Amino acid sequence: MKRIPSWITYTVLRLLVFAVPLAILLVVGVVWWLAVIAAALIGLCLSYIFLSRPRNAVSSDLYAVRHRETPAHSEDDDVEDAAVDGATEDRDTGTGRRDGQKA
Repeated sequence: MKRIPSWITYTVLRLLVFAVPLAILLVVGVVWWLAVIAAALIGLCLSYIFLSRPRNAVSSDLYAVRHRETPAHSEDDDVEDAAVDGATEDRDTGTGRRDGQKA
């Protein structure tokens, strides 16, 4: 079974840390805009205190992606490189005319 990426786990936990206090404040009867501000502050404080491990996992993953030894290479890169090389060759040889243009 695949491991859930750490950024998804962290994002879901951050949303829960915001949504639960917001729901509680709205049920209690606090004005919605004040409840949103208070829930954001509560969520910020709780995530700073309790979500340090997932936050560190996300930052480690980002660091690993940014500083990997071999760059990521995809098939799209090959197609793009071939198109650029073809356009450069057409320009250099003078065959880069469009249909209907005279030589």
